[in-house]
Amino acid sequence: MRLIASALAGLMIVPLAASANAQGSATSARPGIVGDWHGSLSASGRSIPLVLHVSGSPERPKATFDSPSQGAMGLPIAVAVPNGAAIRFTIAAAEASFTATLSPDGQTLAGQWSQGSASLPLTMTRIGIAALAPAARPQTPRPPFPYRSEEVAYDNPTGHAHLTGTLTLPSGPRPFPAVLLITGSGLQDRDEAVFGHKPFLLWADTLTRRGIAVLRVDDRQVGGSTGEVRTATTADFAGDVAAGVAFLRTRRDIDPHRIGLMGHSEGAIIAPMIAAQDRGIAFVVMLAGSGEPGEALMLEQKRLIESAMGLPPAAVNRSAQTMQRLYDAVKDAPDQASADMSLHTAWQAIAAEQGQPAGDMPAQLRVVASPWMRWFVRYDPRPVLAKVACPVLAVGGTKDLQVAADSNLAGIKLALRGNPDATVVKLPGLNHLLQTADTGQVGEYSRIEETIAPSVLQTVGDWIVSHTERR
Repeated sequence: MRLIASALAGLMIVPLAASANAQGSATSARPGIVGDWHGSLSASGRSIPLVLHVSGSPERPKATFDSPSQGAMGLPIAVAVPNGAAIRFTIAAAEASFTATLSPDGQTLAGQWSQGSASLPLTMTRIGIAALAPAARPQTPRPPFPYRSEEVAYDNPTGHAHLTGTLTLPSGPRPFPAVLLITGSGLQDRDEAVFGHKPFLLWADTLTRRGIAVLRVDDRQVGGSTGEVRTATTADFAGDVAAGVAFLRTRRDIDPHRIGLMGHSEGAIIAPMIAAQDRGIAFVVMLAGSGEPGEALMLEQKRLIESAMGLPPAAVNRSAQTMQRLYDAVKDAPDQASADMSLHTAWQAIAAEQGQPAGDMPAQLRVVASPWMRWFVRYDPRPVLAKVACPVLAVGGTKDLQVAADSNLAGIKLALRGNPDATVVKLPGLNHLLQTADTGQVGEYSRIEETIAPSVLQTVGDWIVSHTERR
């Protein structure tokens, strides 16, 4: 699950569903700003690094924006250069803008970052391409590979989505057992790429080398995939996964009786949803999955992250209480207009009580009223888990601040108590990405060279192999 953050923890740049692979364009730019730029915002006692990319020609430029510490990469930017010297960069996904002036030597962009009612100084410095290159990721698979990769595509007719992906097929006698990988929240590519890591590529390589076919798929509006995302919920994305299972069952090289699902974070919520309805699913693997209602999960995540950031307990409690009121305002709204109005009314009341100006609600809070969020905070995965009859493996790390292992693995274990083949594993020292971590904080993800802890690859791989052997 991508970080679901609150404005009350400091200035956060992007809403949850921002794509990690979005492509954008700009309306105009001048040659002096073409290049890569780096700067940091100072907000609520912490530094938020930002990266700006401007490429292309002055006539047809392209610009994108990264907030690495928040996992937001490739956000589209519109660039406008008026008659004067000021240059305006607009980031629609974050409802933010950066208005700056290029220095005479062309090496700095100095100006103001604006988002909602906040306005902060920001200076960005030109950097070289080498400085932007991601850190070496030693686990990233590299050719030659002892297996075959095939580009595939199929449709989810009920969701009006077209999905594209890669199917890796092992050598040896057919038909093969198979696993369909399911990404976490936010729009992600088939590799679930983040900070130079490609965890799903690593899973595909690891499992295919052990005789398991693996299908990994671009989310809607990523790569070649299409489909509605603005109003989509987790239930809609589950329909895309069901379409993937149906696709695998049409292939003669895949054993239809040995197809399993493996999901990370939100994907670990979706996998049991499919298995509870489709008794043909052979197994489910939940990586950092949820075992408590969405509202409780979000509030716990918020408390853990803000506490790790060093906020005083009183501030953490006030922040959680405020977010609880916002969830209560929208979660039962019958439609989008009602949700927007209820959220606005609740925020105005909160602002008045806290003595804040009754101005516009911070843009980053508007995601609370989105269809995805309203569905998510209402959803309780435990009744669905109780209906899953196939074997289940649930894995979580003790340093996961986004989906806490203790509470969520306990909920999963209790919900699966009637399943005779359910295994729950808590692994020490691992974060939400299942990396070996020092603190588990989100900002640490990009600094860790390890993509997935070897113990996780071994534990999950052994379990899947043992559950796909021909009996």
